[in-house]
Amino acid sequence: MPYKIISSCIRTHACIPRCPNNAIYKAGEEWSMADGTNHPDTAKQPALSGNLTYIVPEKCNDCIGLFEEPQCVDVCPTGAIIPDLDKQESKETLLNKKKLLHG
Repeated sequence: MPYKIISSCIRTHACIPRCPNNAIYKAGEEWSMADGTNHPDTAKQPALSGNLTYIVPEKCNDCIGLFEEPQCVDVCPTGAIIPDLDKQESKETLLNKKKLLHG
């Protein structure tokens, strides 16, 4: 399942460069599927959060097929990155996201 960032985030932004899918953005920042990936869609989308660093669920695949553990969780100093239980996905779906983003 994708991950999300909760209010205990202290905005170190250490998670942003660690995400292999470029799925993490600063508060208020627009995003696109193509940002840091091989995906062809460069259309900018509105920010998903105005006050917290956020993870784009369409780009987050738990690092499945890339790393053993989600890289953002590993680097977060406050434990502010947690599974988004409202967006559970199968391992197959997560692997398909990897393929979509990285070929």
